[in-house]
Amino acid sequence: MFGKKFQRRFALTDQGVVNMKKGTFWTVVVNLTAMVGMGLLYLLMMQFTNTLTDGSDLPNAILFCLLTLAFVVLSFITHLQQYDATYGLVYDEVKTMRVGLAERLRKLPLGFFGKRDLADLTETIMGDVNRMEHVWSHAVGYLYGSYISTAIIAVMLLAMDWRLAIACLWGVPVAFLLLFGTRRLSERNSATTKAAALEVSDGIQETLENIREIHATNQQQRYLDDLNAKIDAHERTMIKGELATGLFVNGASVIMRLGVATTILTGANLILSGQIDFMVLFLFLLVITRIYAPFDQSLIMIAEMFLSQISADRLMAIYDTPIAEGAETFAPDGHDIVFKNVGFSYSDEQVLRGVSFTAKEGEVTALVGPSGSGKSTCARLAARLWDVAEGTIEVGGVDIATVDPEVLLTDYSMVFQDVTLFDDTVMANIRLGKLGATDEEVLAAAAAANCDEFVSKLPLGYNTPIGENGARLSGGERQRISIARALLKDAPIVLLDEATASLDVENETKVQDALSRLLQSKTVLVIAHRMRTVEAADKIVVLAGGRVIEEGTPADLLARENSSFAHMRELQSASARWSM
Repeated sequence: MFGKKFQRRFALTDQGVVNMKKGTFWTVVVNLTAMVGMGLLYLLMMQFTNTLTDGSDLPNAILFCLLTLAFVVLSFITHLQQYDATYGLVYDEVKTMRVGLAERLRKLPLGFFGKRDLADLTETIMGDVNRMEHVWSHAVGYLYGSYISTAIIAVMLLAMDWRLAIACLWGVPVAFLLLFGTRRLSERNSATTKAAALEVSDGIQETLENIREIHATNQQQRYLDDLNAKIDAHERTMIKGELATGLFVNGASVIMRLGVATTILTGANLILSGQIDFMVLFLFLLVITRIYAPFDQSLIMIAEMFLSQISADRLMAIYDTPIAEGAETFAPDGHDIVFKNVGFSYSDEQVLRGVSFTAKEGEVTALVGPSGSGKSTCARLAARLWDVAEGTIEVGGVDIATVDPEVLLTDYSMVFQDVTLFDDTVMANIRLGKLGATDEEVLAAAAAANCDEFVSKLPLGYNTPIGENGARLSGGERQRISIARALLKDAPIVLLDEATASLDVENETKVQDALSRLLQSKTVLVIAHRMRTVEAADKIVVLAGGRVIEEGTPADLLARENSSFAHMRELQSASARWSM
């Protein structure tokens, strides 16, 4: 019951399976304990009946009081254990699941995130885990515990009178067959509802991310109408799914409780024919009052169990995605970056084809080319943010595909075009480059990245909070903090992807001067569209259509006939001279 299939079915960790066993065990104990109470009541009734029929002594009141007290204590203890096993342990499982998901996501290749948007992942970590938590705590232990306890009780009842046992229990399997027969329908409804919910999440996220553009283009009403339509569609799918589920759940509950009527009819017939006495029927009627109770919550939750399959599949999809892993040590012979016949694709779109070049240690290698030529992809592949589909990339003679990404990235500093900052102070954001760095080291890196000029105007200087993702700073200021962070790390390999894109000409020159002084003896890979940004590079690699079409020093390429680099430089020079 608790095998690997069960574990995957409910997206449980190994400890979660152990917890489900405990929950099931204590549910069985609670259900059987309830039957002990019914047994005490039956014995008490037997004593009174015997007193009335043959003048026996009245039951010992003290004895029954003590037995009742013992039953109450036993019931309290077993219910407490069941609560802890089905709720308390499950809450620990939710924490473990969320932390585990975060760890798994941290180790997944970046290509995974290109296939799943933020709203989708947020819904998985929050919404899907919430749904599974409800199933783990309210359904699984209760349902399987009810199966086992009912089977035990059924054996006892069959031993007493098989006819009354069948009359009492026939509705249970029929009710569950009805529900399991509608499982496919429930799962289809769940998939539709989940898709509608993701549409709403995507719509809300898109609206929040583009709020300035929406206001700037007077599109508020259109976006609100579109979002309202998605919410209405989600509401309709939920109502439809809940209605279908409710009909089947209530139908199953009615069928199961028909067992009360059939037990009374069968028992009355057997009493009239003299085959049993009234006390046997009385015992079965007592059992009926409790035997259906464990299934009440299960019937309500079994539909959610069916619906949870979609959530479980989405959680397991993350765990099933291969992580980027490798050796825990990285000892390259130098830090030359060598691309050897590298190919790479985003889904079905091939971006790089047979790319080969070397970025030598101690030199600045610039990747240039039109948009979509594969420059940024090369930078990300060089840091193993994605894995190559063909060929190899080596650093100091070591294939980076064989090294754990986190170990590999200790030798990298990166500044990409899309800067990510945290809602903290300027000082704290720069210190992320080197945790434990002294204030003097942080300030030196900031000065080298030309941060002093704008930080001096902030209310608290370097201790000024900058807002979520640096909302209180301009694009150029945010870029310089990112550069300072990379300089502080002082890694032997530096990747700069459009690092000066948001700077004006004056600040770009200052930052380039700082980079030229501080990046000596490092392997530097620069991606830029501005030709003046890369003219001081030691080597230029020109990409077009995912291939290397030429490479060499800036002087060599400018002197070469029909040089693509020279052509791009001339076009930018012409555009710089253009005026209105």
